[in-house]
Formats: sequence, C-alpha cells, structure tokens
Amino acid sequence: MHFQRIVGTYVASAQGAGNFYSDKVSEARAITSKLANDDRDEDRDGPVGFESRAEKARKFAADLTMQAYALLAAAEGAINAYIEITGEDWKPYVPASEQPSVARKSAAAELGAFDN
Repeated sequence: MHFQRIVGTYVASAQGAGNFYSDKVSEARAITSKLANDDRDEDRDGPVGFESRAEKARKFAADLTMQAYALLAAAEGAINAYIEITGEDWKPYVPASEQPSVARKSAAAELGAFDN
C-alpha cells in the first residue's frame, strides 16, 4: 500500500508539473502575441540590454520544460518499478467507499418494518 502511494505521489507531481508548464506556455504565447500588436504601448520591449516581459515568460516556460520532463521520467520509472516488484499494473489509490454505519443500517431496517 505504501509503495502504491509513493508511485501515486510521483504521478501526481508529474501531472501537476505538466499542467503548470502548459499554463506557462499559454501565458508566454499570449504575452508574445500582444507584443506583435503595434497599437499597444504597455507591452513593449524592455530597455536596451534588459529582457522584455515576454522574453522572461518564454525563458521560464523553457526552464519548466526540463522540470516537467524529468518528473515524467521519474513517474514512468516508479510505475515500471512497481510493476516489476509487485507483478501487477499500478492503479491510483482509491479509498474504499464508505460502508453504511451501524446506525444507518438499523435505521434502514426500522424504516423497512413500516413497509410490511
């Protein structure tokens, strides 16, 4: 059970990094496309010798590419290790559905008595 949850943590981390990367790429594209509009003054390039806001966003997204890919590789490795050690495919942990409590079972039995 612990090994299953450890693998689940790797998978969740990789998924979160992938989503964050995707969001930052979309943001970098949006900022860059705003710069292409000649009628906008607030999105102009920075002073000479400094990065513009769009260039910073593109570099940040590029750095996230490596992080997301590394986490994906780690998650795949953890899943393969799980399969090799346990002989079973890894499935995300899902807690057992809550069983009705004794009080609910007795209440259902009492109410069922009225049906007769």
